[in-house]
Amino acid sequence: QVQLVESGGGLVQAGGSLRLSCAASGTIFSFNYMTWYRQAPGNEREPVAAISSGGSTNYADSVKGRFTISRGNAANTVYLQMNSLKPEDTAVYYCNYRSGTSVAWGQGTQVTVSS
Repeated sequence: QVQLVESGGGLVQAGGSLRLSCAASGTIFSFNYMTWYRQAPGNEREPVAAISSGGSTNYADSVKGRFTISRGNAANTVYLQMNSLKPEDTAVYYCNYRSGTSVAWGQGTQVTVSS
């Protein structure tokens, strides 16, 4: 099993920045994908940014050029640097781990962007 713990959410004004962290522990396979999702009230959970164990990244069109996903030196840590935040980025952000049939979710961290 894999456990994920997110941190770094909070309240920020529009145009500001936040950095989310996701620490993974447990049985982690070397080939895996880590993805940040978000869910705003009344909306479905949507993928925001993903990174493979090899370092390949993908972003939702709505965050391209503003968000950056990266892995820490400890490889079991993933970050989401969020710049130029907009009110529409307000949501609960979740970290997801996937390797084959092994899937894990974090508990989520709230990001609120005020206008």
